[in-house]
Amino acid sequence: MSTYDVRVHGILKNQLARGYSYVVRWKVAGRSFRKTFVTRALAESFRSKLVVAQREGVAFDEASGLPEPMARALNTRSWYDHAVAYVDMKWPRASAKHRKGIAETLATVTPALLATDRGVPSDKALRAALYGWAFNKTRRDAGEPPADLAATVRWLKANTVDLAALTDAALVRKALDTLALRMDGAPASPSTIARKRAVFSGALKYAVELRLLDAHPMSLVSWTAPKTADEVDRRAVVNPDQARALLAEVGRAVPELEAFFGCMYYAALRPEEVLHLREDEYERPAQRGGWGVLHLTGSTVAVGRDWGDGDDTAEDRGLKHRAKAATRDVPVPPPLVRLLDHHIKEYPPGSNGKLFVTRRGPGGRYVPTAGQPIPNNTYGKAWRDARAKVLTPAQQRSPLARRPYDLRHAAVSLWLNAGVPATQVAEWAGHSVHVLMRVYAKCVYGQEDAARRRIEAALKGRL
Repeated sequence: MSTYDVRVHGILKNQLARGYSYVVRWKVAGRSFRKTFVTRALAESFRSKLVVAQREGVAFDEASGLPEPMARALNTRSWYDHAVAYVDMKWPRASAKHRKGIAETLATVTPALLATDRGVPSDKALRAALYGWAFNKTRRDAGEPPADLAATVRWLKANTVDLAALTDAALVRKALDTLALRMDGAPASPSTIARKRAVFSGALKYAVELRLLDAHPMSLVSWTAPKTADEVDRRAVVNPDQARALLAEVGRAVPELEAFFGCMYYAALRPEEVLHLREDEYERPAQRGGWGVLHLTGSTVAVGRDWGDGDDTAEDRGLKHRAKAATRDVPVPPPLVRLLDHHIKEYPPGSNGKLFVTRRGPGGRYVPTAGQPIPNNTYGKAWRDARAKVLTPAQQRSPLARRPYDLRHAAVSLWLNAGVPATQVAEWAGHSVHVLMRVYAKCVYGQEDAARRRIEAALKGRL
């Protein structure tokens, strides 16, 4: 609590056995405070600070009796201690993926906030200590850091700047510039910069909330993040013939993944939504050759160990940008119906009902599964191999279908170009109409001629 109810008394001189002491006395909200000095000059200097603060209308902290800037300086903490405190505050309510994102951001920015470079450990050692232990509450709560990280952790605890140093605009700019780079020194993507900037801003806002800083340090800096290029690169979108060829190659080489990629192309699912798909969420067609429906309920995201609240390396979450219990229905065209029916027949669902789970054992054998999701590197390799087989050398060097996620882009682009209303496409794809048109505007082609013909017909009708 703070107050402006302050009264500063005169200096009291006390007789001691050897010499004198000088006591500054003052009251804050009716509570008496006193501080003793060995010389009058020191006492007068301290008293003058209290008087100046009182005259300038500075609030006083009721607990310490000091003007708020002095109280904050008295109770300041290092950036390292504050970053650890911020992790602990966010941890209980954050998803495993968000916890990793917080740790990654703080581990990236902390090397820019060192008080000295004397004896500084290597970049690799700093990251291992920060990301691998200090900013992971589960590992930190388990006990002391591992022997190979202990020395680095001790150095970090003693050698990051105090929070008060972040009132220096140049230091804040240095931190933001660091967040704009990847580990190899190359520029980070705009979306990555925006995400990390938000985490760093949140940590600083928490310092203001705790009254460890007067104002948010970023307000002192005119720093603009690079513009985010939201639009899908039209060169990455495969046509139907290319998509079918890629799926067929996957079916030849890794048959249990053909329907996995088929869900992305024919139903525009995100990879994490495909990994979450259960057999009871697949509504089969009422008649042969008809359309089915997928009733999506969530997503499964790989997070690694010690980031979640259990022992699993993956986390089940709600649908992206939707409430936790929200669902989304997506139509299943006949080609995907055939892929899913064949998949379920050949590869029964895991024990948790999920359709796409780890199945291959040593030597490529099929083994029983406990329902663990297919690892990202497994389906990523299968896609790279199929792309290398199907595409020409020139196409392989291009962005064409470089990532499995590009199949989703191809699906949404196909729907829009087929004339499906944007509102319907947005509902199926799990977007807002605004985001849909901003992201896919460059992938909608062949519409200008049709628009001109409609305008021409309307004008003729008025003549």
